[in-house]
Amino acid sequence: MLHWISLFWIFVKINLLTTSGPASVGLLYKEAVGKFMTESDFVEAVGFSSALPGSDALQLAMFVGYAAGGVGGALAALLGSILPPTLIMLLIVSILQRLRGEAWVGNFVRGLTPAVAVLMVLVAWQVFAGGDNTLGTGTLIIAGISLAALLLKAPAPLVLLGAGVLGILFFR
Repeated sequence: MLHWISLFWIFVKINLLTTSGPASVGLLYKEAVGKFMTESDFVEAVGFSSALPGSDALQLAMFVGYAAGGVGGALAALLGSILPPTLIMLLIVSILQRLRGEAWVGNFVRGLTPAVAVLMVLVAWQVFAGGDNTLGTGTLIIAGISLAALLLKAPAPLVLLGAGVLGILFFR
Protein backbone atom coordinates (compact mmCIF):
# COMPACT_ATOMS: atom_id res chain seq x y z
CA MET A 1 0.00 0.00 0.00
CA LEU A 2 2.83 2.41 0.85
CA HIS A 3 4.38 1.63 -2.54
CA TRP A 4 1.16 2.67 -4.30
CA ILE A 5 0.97 5.92 -2.33
CA SER A 6 4.55 6.66 -3.37
CA LEU A 7 3.65 6.04 -7.03
CA PHE A 8 0.55 8.21 -6.72
CA TRP A 9 2.55 11.07 -5.19
CA ILE A 10 5.27 10.88 -7.88
CA PHE A 11 2.72 11.23 -10.66
CA VAL A 12 0.86 14.03 -8.85
CA LYS A 13 4.16 15.95 -8.60
CA ILE A 14 5.04 15.32 -12.23
CA ASN A 15 1.63 16.47 -13.47
CA LEU A 16 1.72 19.58 -11.31
CA LEU A 17 5.22 20.53 -12.47
CA THR A 18 4.94 19.78 -16.20
CA THR A 19 2.41 20.04 -18.97
CA SER A 20 2.60 16.26 -19.32
CA GLY A 21 3.45 14.50 -22.56
CA PRO A 22 7.08 14.65 -23.70
CA ALA A 23 7.90 17.35 -21.14
CA SER A 24 7.30 14.94 -18.28
CA VAL A 25 9.55 12.12 -19.54
CA GLY A 26 12.76 13.63 -18.14
CA LEU A 27 11.26 14.20 -14.71
CA LEU A 28 9.70 10.75 -14.70
CA TYR A 29 13.06 9.25 -15.67
CA LYS A 30 14.65 10.89 -12.64
CA GLU A 31 11.87 9.69 -10.34
CA ALA A 32 11.39 6.14 -11.67
CA VAL A 33 14.76 4.79 -12.84
CA GLY A 34 16.55 3.15 -9.97
CA LYS A 35 13.52 3.21 -7.67
CA PHE A 36 10.89 1.31 -9.64
CA MET A 37 12.56 0.10 -12.84
CA THR A 38 15.82 -0.16 -14.72
CA GLU A 39 16.89 2.25 -17.42
CA SER A 40 16.30 -0.31 -20.17
CA ASP A 41 12.78 -0.97 -18.85
CA PHE A 42 12.11 2.78 -18.87
CA VAL A 43 13.35 3.15 -22.44
CA GLU A 44 11.10 0.25 -23.43
CA ALA A 45 8.15 1.91 -21.66
CA VAL A 46 8.75 5.20 -23.49
CA GLY A 47 8.95 3.33 -26.80
CA PHE A 48 5.72 1.43 -26.19
CA SER A 49 3.83 4.51 -25.01
CA SER A 50 4.97 6.45 -28.08
CA ALA A 51 4.04 3.68 -30.51
CA LEU A 52 0.53 3.04 -29.18
CA PRO A 53 -2.38 5.34 -30.01
CA GLY A 54 -3.60 7.62 -27.25
CA SER A 55 -1.98 9.75 -24.60
CA ASP A 56 1.73 8.99 -24.26
CA ALA A 57 1.82 10.35 -20.71
CA LEU A 58 -1.03 8.19 -19.44
CA GLN A 59 0.31 5.06 -21.12
CA LEU A 60 3.77 5.73 -19.71
CA ALA A 61 2.28 6.29 -16.26
CA MET A 62 0.39 3.00 -16.39
CA PHE A 63 3.47 1.15 -17.69
CA VAL A 64 5.70 2.51 -14.92
CA GLY A 65 2.98 1.95 -12.31
CA TYR A 66 2.42 -1.62 -13.45
CA ALA A 67 6.16 -2.34 -13.45
CA ALA A 68 6.44 -0.95 -9.94
CA GLY A 69 3.30 -2.29 -8.29
CA GLY A 70 1.20 -4.43 -10.60
CA VAL A 71 -2.40 -3.51 -11.36
CA GLY A 72 -2.70 -1.46 -8.17
CA GLY A 73 0.44 0.48 -9.09
CA ALA A 74 -0.91 1.16 -12.56
CA LEU A 75 -4.16 2.47 -11.08
CA ALA A 76 -2.28 4.63 -8.54
CA ALA A 77 -0.07 6.10 -11.28
CA LEU A 78 -3.06 6.70 -13.54
CA LEU A 79 -5.01 8.42 -10.75
CA GLY A 80 -1.96 10.54 -9.90
CA SER A 81 -1.72 11.56 -13.56
CA ILE A 82 -5.39 12.40 -14.03
CA LEU A 83 -6.23 14.06 -10.72
CA PRO A 84 -4.18 17.32 -10.93
CA PRO A 85 -5.36 18.51 -14.36
CA THR A 86 -8.93 17.47 -13.58
CA LEU A 87 -9.00 19.45 -10.34
CA ILE A 88 -7.41 22.48 -12.03
CA MET A 89 -10.00 22.39 -14.82
CA LEU A 90 -12.86 22.09 -12.32
CA LEU A 91 -11.49 25.05 -10.36
CA ILE A 92 -11.20 27.20 -13.49
CA VAL A 93 -14.70 26.23 -14.66
CA SER A 94 -16.20 27.07 -11.27
CA ILE A 95 -14.46 30.48 -11.29
CA LEU A 96 -15.65 31.17 -14.83
CA GLN A 97 -19.20 30.14 -13.90
CA ARG A 98 -19.22 32.69 -11.07
CA LEU A 99 -17.77 35.42 -13.28
CA ARG A 100 -19.95 34.60 -16.28
CA GLY A 101 -22.43 37.42 -15.71
CA GLU A 102 -19.86 40.10 -14.89
CA ALA A 103 -19.71 42.97 -17.40
CA TRP A 104 -15.92 43.21 -17.30
CA VAL A 105 -15.58 39.58 -18.46
CA GLY A 106 -17.63 40.30 -21.57
CA ASN A 107 -15.60 43.44 -22.22
CA PHE A 108 -12.39 41.46 -21.77
CA VAL A 109 -13.48 38.85 -24.31
CA ARG A 110 -14.61 41.55 -26.76
CA GLY A 111 -11.21 43.21 -26.34
CA LEU A 112 -9.39 39.96 -27.04
CA THR A 113 -11.28 39.26 -30.25
CA PRO A 114 -9.39 41.77 -32.47
CA ALA A 115 -6.05 40.68 -31.02
CA VAL A 116 -6.79 37.03 -31.78
CA ALA A 117 -7.96 37.95 -35.28
CA VAL A 118 -4.73 39.84 -35.97
CA LEU A 119 -2.65 36.94 -34.66
CA MET A 120 -4.53 34.53 -36.92
CA VAL A 121 -3.94 36.79 -39.93
CA LEU A 122 -0.22 37.07 -39.14
CA VAL A 123 0.14 33.31 -38.74
CA ALA A 124 -1.79 32.71 -41.97
CA TRP A 125 0.44 35.24 -43.75
CA GLN A 126 3.59 33.46 -42.57
CA VAL A 127 2.24 30.02 -43.48
CA PHE A 128 0.99 30.93 -46.94
CA ALA A 129 3.52 33.60 -47.93
CA GLY A 130 5.96 32.68 -50.64
CA GLY A 131 9.74 32.88 -50.27
CA ASP A 132 9.66 36.60 -51.13
CA ASN A 133 7.03 37.22 -48.41
CA THR A 134 4.21 37.94 -50.87
CA LEU A 135 0.97 36.05 -51.14
CA GLY A 136 0.36 34.06 -54.31
CA THR A 137 -2.75 34.27 -56.47
CA GLY A 138 -3.92 30.79 -55.44
CA THR A 139 -3.71 31.68 -51.77
CA LEU A 140 -5.72 34.87 -52.30
CA ILE A 141 -8.39 32.98 -54.26
CA ILE A 142 -8.75 30.37 -51.52
CA ALA A 143 -8.87 33.09 -48.84
CA GLY A 144 -11.53 35.04 -50.77
CA ILE A 145 -13.73 32.01 -51.38
CA SER A 146 -13.38 30.94 -47.72
CA LEU A 147 -14.27 34.43 -46.48
CA ALA A 148 -17.30 34.59 -48.77
CA ALA A 149 -18.46 31.14 -47.63
CA LEU A 150 -18.13 32.10 -43.96
CA LEU A 151 -19.99 35.39 -44.53
CA LEU A 152 -22.77 33.42 -46.21
CA LYS A 153 -22.99 31.32 -43.02
CA ALA A 154 -21.56 28.11 -44.50
CA PRO A 155 -20.59 25.60 -41.79
CA ALA A 156 -16.97 26.16 -40.76
CA PRO A 157 -15.97 22.46 -41.16
CA LEU A 158 -17.17 22.53 -44.77
CA VAL A 159 -15.26 25.75 -45.42
CA LEU A 160 -12.09 24.16 -44.01
CA LEU A 161 -12.61 21.04 -46.10
CA GLY A 162 -13.19 23.10 -49.22
CA ALA A 163 -10.12 25.25 -48.56
CA GLY A 164 -8.05 22.10 -48.11
CA VAL A 165 -9.29 20.60 -51.37
CA LEU A 166 -8.63 23.88 -53.20
CA GLY A 167 -5.16 23.98 -51.65
CA ILE A 168 -4.41 20.53 -53.02
CA LEU A 169 -5.62 21.58 -56.48
CA PHE A 170 -3.73 24.90 -56.53
CA PHE A 171 -0.46 23.80 -54.93
CA ARG A 172 0.22 20.34 -56.32
